[in-house]
Amino acid sequence: MAELSFEQFVYIFDNDDIFPVDETTFHFDFERTEQHYLGCLREQNREKPYWAGCCDDPQGCEFATARELLCADIFGGRSVKDSWAHIVIDTIGGIAADDWLDYYKEKL
Repeated sequence: MAELSFEQFVYIFDNDDIFPVDETTFHFDFERTEQHYLGCLREQNREKPYWAGCCDDPQGCEFATARELLCADIFGGRSVKDSWAHIVIDTIGGIAADDWLDYYKEKL
């Protein structure tokens, strides 16, 4: 996948009205077998629309903001922000990351 900065990733999640982000998946480059999930579902939860799955909480987690989600230490005690150099984005909004970026790069 082409490089995205952490700030671009936050921008994408902050602007979920422009970019589809639900069912975004990633893994750590040192942990290829574990898939983690991120998303935003405003229509289901207006107060805490951002969510994480396959994280340290077996029930998943919900957050009020994208930055709160991406800075939470919930993936093996690590956050997306602090581990950005080791994050491999597999899908964004359920679309292969490279395809998603090809389609939406003009809006970044």
